Amino acid sequence: METQLGQSTGLTPTKTPAEDVAVDAELEHAIMERRFCPPVITTQMWEGFTYADTEIRITESTGCYGAVLWPSASVMCYLLDVNRDKYNLTDKNVIELGAGTGLVSIVTSLLGAKVTSTDLPNILGNLQYNVSRNTRGRCRHTPEVTELIWGQELEQRFPQASSHFDYILAADVVYAHPYLEELMQTFEHLCQEGTQILWAMRFRLDKENTFVERFQSRFQVEEVYNLPSLCIKLYRAWKRVDPRGPA
Repeated sequence: METQLGQSTGLTPTKTPAEDVAVDAELEHAIMERRFCPPVITTQMWEGFTYADTEIRITESTGCYGAVLWPSASVMCYLLDVNRDKYNLTDKNVIELGAGTGLVSIVTSLLGAKVTSTDLPNILGNLQYNVSRNTRGRCRHTPEVTELIWGQELEQRFPQASSHFDYILAADVVYAHPYLEELMQTFEHLCQEGTQILWAMRFRLDKENTFVERFQSRFQVEEVYNLPSLCIKLYRAWKRVDPRGPA
């Protein structure tokens, strides 16, 4: 039976350091086992993954930093795949921020969600290619790929009165870039009552730790899993309830 994140593998005070290391290694191995490479040299380079009982082929765009596959995406996909009962995505409205190569959006679509996959304009070509290639004829709902520049035209693009998402997904969107405040604004605009944020983050710099602290001040946050070997943490978050009630 596969290891499930946030359940049987949750780190508890009763575990010894050696047991924590063993769990971490077991989980990392399980995630890496989902990856495969072309059996022979091909004219087009791709990486393969097995999620949602489907083989997925992902093409990266090496000329663009945002269109490279980062480890947090694999961790997120594994979380969703082995916890299908806990995170039932069937017919749920899902938006992914910074979708990059599209792996998370693809897996989420294959698991039955209505997916809006977003990124910057220069990422969309490769993103659309991967999403279409891996979801066509396989999904309950055709995923939508669209431009989203964090912090810009949020109400025009996604009116709060009519755009409600059950889940906001984000994998490796926090790193040394100058748009962290705009990212926070985007989270706050899209996250309404009943919305859950699932965020996988690889820690690299102090700037990222500071963002987490700010994020925790604005949302209710639960650490779902900590994977020290990859420096990745998974968070679940939701809108804080004002104890004073409606204005």
